Amino acid sequence: MDGAGGRQRLGGLLGAMARHRDKVGGLAPAVDHFLKVSRSYWPGLFHCYEVGGLPRTNNALEQLFGSYRHHERRVSGRKVASPALVLRGSARIIAAVATRQQPERTRDLIGADRESWAELRAELARRRHRRTERRRFRRDPEGYLRLLEAKLTQSRLPT
Repeated sequence: MDGAGGRQRLGGLLGAMARHRDKVGGLAPAVDHFLKVSRSYWPGLFHCYEVGGLPRTNNALEQLFGSYRHHERRVSGRKVASPALVLRGSARIIAAVATRQQPERTRDLIGADRESWAELRAELARRRHRRTERRRFRRDPEGYLRLLEAKLTQSRLPT
């Protein structure tokens, strides 16, 4: 089904619900709520039908990202997400999803944008550095602040 067909079918169902609202008795407030929520979600409700390859349901999305979680758990033995997911998740999850959708091909790697790859690597390195600095501060706050103060008071002029 395409987006227009889905809109038409759901629109017909919502119209029938609104017309027959008085016949449902005590469920009328639930029908009103359903109609209100459907109206609020209407603009983006059929987006998945407009974009090719986008999973249609939350179940499909959950399965897509759940496979990453499953494989990471098999590799690491952890029951919860690893801290690396927070640090490198933007790269790892995209790579895992893309690989699952279509196995890597040499010609795709040849046409890769090296500049954006280098920017992503630099951002990941900056995140790792900030995390290291936070850990150093937590372990020895006074020593860390003393080191920062020493760097600050160093002369910037050449001697």
